[in-house]
Amino acid sequence: MDMMNVTWNAAVDKVVILDQTKLPGRVEYVELATAEDVYQAIFKLKVRGAPAIGICAAFSMYVLALAMPQEEYGDFSREFSRTKEYIASSRPTAVNLRWALERMEKVVTAHPSSPIQEICKMLKEEADAIQREDIEMCRRIAQYGLSLVKDGDGILTHCNAGPLATSRYGTALGPVFLGKERGIDLKVFADETRPLLQGARLTSYELQKGGIDVTLICDNMASMVMKNGWVQACFVGCDRVAANGDTANKIGTSGVAILAHHYKIPFYVLGPSSTIDLDCPTGADIPIELRAPQEIKEQFYSQPMALPETKCYNPAFDVTDHSLITAIVTDRGIFRAPYTESLQKMRS
Repeated sequence: MDMMNVTWNAAVDKVVILDQTKLPGRVEYVELATAEDVYQAIFKLKVRGAPAIGICAAFSMYVLALAMPQEEYGDFSREFSRTKEYIASSRPTAVNLRWALERMEKVVTAHPSSPIQEICKMLKEEADAIQREDIEMCRRIAQYGLSLVKDGDGILTHCNAGPLATSRYGTALGPVFLGKERGIDLKVFADETRPLLQGARLTSYELQKGGIDVTLICDNMASMVMKNGWVQACFVGCDRVAANGDTANKIGTSGVAILAHHYKIPFYVLGPSSTIDLDCPTGADIPIELRAPQEIKEQFYSQPMALPETKCYNPAFDVTDHSLITAIVTDRGIFRAPYTESLQKMRS
């Protein structure tokens, strides 16, 4: 899977993304030129996956900076900060979005005496660096994760944390793709991940295209495949990890962890070190995004599957308690409980 999901088009100074809402039926690319374009692309999940969102935000801030006031640093800085906060509000749960935006803003605040054109050049360099680093981080995550499984193992994953969610390899799916390169074949069971079906539309798509043995299942079939002995490990991604090891990921992940605990199957969380938020004490402090009822009642259906007046509760994420997590796999190593001690290494 070498498909670029986020890139910068130098010819027109625009960010170009693969519209993931159109997969698997159509492969379409969208240009982002305004702050509203970027906000809607992130909010509507045209670009998704914590690392990919951060990369998109970084390139977007560079492109948007080119259109900001270029004469006075103060005017430029204020507009940059305002735009940064607007884009950050599009997805509040994933820490990588704000992490990337703040990293870009530091370029601006660190050079108050530099010409605006020079600052814009440095912003482009910083966005390039964020993307390069993500590729290398995913490779290291994949290597660490691959050490936890063996040839022929069955892996259950939830939502999508492969190349479409990052720059290459992915986080939770990184070991699977790297294993394929090295002749280690892993079988993947992919939860469909309702209500947005990322597992069906995205995970099974990229695994199938990558020549991986993948079986698509409904979310409520996870218990059955575990009971049948077909799963030797669960690999999931993460949108934010609290200092105590509690982890926010796509809704339904907590249920997978509970099932894995029951069947004594290792449950691994894989993500870049930038996803670990040591300033967030526990999972109770992670903001959970609530999304529109239409995603449950109408999306992907030819006609509504519930009455218009039916109430819906549609959280995009849930929090998996640290006690259910066997290990957290990052680009900086494999961390195990007690997470309040092991994750503190991120500060060094």
